[in-house]
Amino acid sequence: MFSAWQPLESPSGATLALRHAPAGAAERSVLLVSHGLAEHGGRYAAFAARMAAEGLHVYVHDHRGHGHTAAADAPVGRFARRDGASRVLTDMHAVRDYAAARHPGLPVLLFGHSMGGLLALAYAGHHPAALDGLAVWNASFEPGLAGRAALAILAIERMLKGSDVPSAWLARLTFEAWGNAVPGHRTLCDWLSHDPAEVDAYIADPLCGFDPSVSLWRDILRLAYSAAAPAALARLPKRLPIHIAGGDEDPATDYGRAITALARRLKKSRLEDVTTVVYRGCRHETLKEIRSLRDPAVDALAGWCRRVTLAGRRYPENA
Repeated sequence: MFSAWQPLESPSGATLALRHAPAGAAERSVLLVSHGLAEHGGRYAAFAARMAAEGLHVYVHDHRGHGHTAAADAPVGRFARRDGASRVLTDMHAVRDYAAARHPGLPVLLFGHSMGGLLALAYAGHHPAALDGLAVWNASFEPGLAGRAALAILAIERMLKGSDVPSAWLARLTFEAWGNAVPGHRTLCDWLSHDPAEVDAYIADPLCGFDPSVSLWRDILRLAYSAAAPAALARLPKRLPIHIAGGDEDPATDYGRAITALARRLKKSRLEDVTTVVYRGCRHETLKEIRSLRDPAVDALAGWCRRVTLAGRRYPENA
């Protein structure tokens, strides 16, 4: 289980809320977790316990504008007044260095869900020597023309009312649209999971489900375009193991099509070790699905972690 969250000061000026689940078996590696939009790291306790049982030291922090992390320029729903994504990546590097220093010599893996997956791939491109494995789940790097239209809408909203207020349109075009896309939905959050208890827990959580600001949506869309661009992928070590997963009932990833599209991009960039799985029946939060869907996916990830960590640290030449 997680320890109570502890503050970690980041060079970005944020005080990060950091949780740690120590390895419960012979230690193999460090696993960093990057959570999704409008949620927080505390929701990953069960996942952390499962990975800790595999011998992984798990570290999860709340991103800027989320959970218990505090920063003068990042109230709830905003990364920062400006350069938000860059500041979040600085925070992630602070957590990585802190965890690596506590467990010297162990491989460092990074897992990102949804928005956290966008950030995880962006982080790997900015710090190619910092990781020994990367897992990107439930993330779409295919905003396409709809993304360009969304950026135009956000530009108008920014001009009319500023960047620091919730967008009146983006939640309708994303969360609400995805909720309505689920046939016979009970709530507009059913797109997250088939498990009604997990959906209800998300709805009841005061740290979840807030309306992101105009600036946060702009940061996310820019990440979606930039993190998987050819120039960014070219910075990744060719032998870096990458695990990509999603569900074929997830409207946020175009029902898994965005997962396979990212795999094609990675292989086109000559990444040599790419594992891709689109799980049948899974919605957006694979880690929060009903047990029959969740457990095989988590077991497969645990197996991938074992394979990756057997090789130890592999990229000192890139440091």
